[in-house]
Amino acid sequence: MSLQGKIVWITGAGKGIGKAIAEQLAAEGANLALMARTDSDLEQVANAVRSAHGVRVATATVDVSDRAQVVAAAAKLREDLGPADVLINNAGTATFGSVLEMDPEEWERIIRVNLLGTYYVTHTVLPDMVKRQSGAIINISSTAGQRGAATTSAYSASKFGVIGFTESLMQEARKFNIQVTALTPSTVNTELAVKAGLKIGPEDRMMQPEDVAQLVVSILKLPPRVFVNVAGIWTTNPQ
Repeated sequence: MSLQGKIVWITGAGKGIGKAIAEQLAAEGANLALMARTDSDLEQVANAVRSAHGVRVATATVDVSDRAQVVAAAAKLREDLGPADVLINNAGTATFGSVLEMDPEEWERIIRVNLLGTYYVTHTVLPDMVKRQSGAIINISSTAGQRGAATTSAYSASKFGVIGFTESLMQEARKFNIQVTALTPSTVNTELAVKAGLKIGPEDRMMQPEDVAQLVVSILKLPPRVFVNVAGIWTTNPQ
């Protein structure tokens, strides 16, 4: 797929992986619909990619765990920029604690943001892709979605859910020529990882947001019927 002129919707676009994805897709000539919870972060990213690459950019401040906000944001982005050719479900949150110690409301919040948020945004974007018989969806999961560990029950459950959702969606969407992929990076050097207390190693050995962004761009450029299985990455495309 050539990304020149494509309309790409990105959630969690204000920082970290989402910001890096926005920058690299803009460098490829894609027009961007950026979503995040913090308006100032969105505007900073939007202004930077407009200035550097001259692409069209629309923004919507939204909490993806709130379905009504997602519906309203999607309507705004369609009006301001157009329906998505590509959707990157990147918005996520992480806090850790044992099942006994973690507040149930916090446990539920992680599920709402990471799993329900992925579903809500996909649900709003998918009909346009089905109508056009084309599109691509990339969901950012995690190695925590492949194996659980102590204190990660909420995060792992949400990311396991993203992988299961992705695989089910792929089997439904491939007949409409829609490519569906899940990526499972391990710990990435982001502000979210630092705040969550994850161990951050030396930069020359640590996965950076730009590494994930490069993978996203590479996957979007693949022929639509290619299956990819790379260490640290889980992806399934139309067959």
